[in-house]
Amino acid sequence: MQEKDNIIRILEESKIAIKENNSLKLRELSDQTVHTASITQDLDNIMIAIFVYSLSKILERKEYYTNSNLDEFYTIISNQTDKCINSLKQSNDKKLKQALINLRKKLNKFSDKMNLYIEDIFRKAQINKASKIYEHGISMEKTANLLGITLFELASYVG
Repeated sequence: MQEKDNIIRILEESKIAIKENNSLKLRELSDQTVHTASITQDLDNIMIAIFVYSLSKILERKEYYTNSNLDEFYTIISNQTDKCINSLKQSNDKKLKQALINLRKKLNKFSDKMNLYIEDIFRKAQINKASKIYEHGISMEKTANLLGITLFELASYVG
């Protein structure tokens, strides 16, 4: 993991932004990780960027959850974010990847109504972040490979 302290800061600020329901701040934090990811081409940084950006998009769609389950939603995200932060502090990349995978799984199980929407968000987030990395001068093919998307998806998005 490159720039561990910066990523820890981004995750800690993300927790605050989530609690404040500030999706714009989450997008800004996600964009901050893209620069590092572009330079280092570090998959962990890319995963964090996608995670934070996806949360911003999820928070924008309040119709997919009710006030009664909103606290549960925050708890799930907060607990998993804490696991990511602790993994980074311990320099345990394997544990970090597992925490990110678990977060995605828990979000998918959170609500049947949200399930398809969350999957769509994560896919679109991958494409969005790929376009940002491509803007930083990384080849389209390398960017698509890094993020696990097709050249066609990236080219269509970049336009």
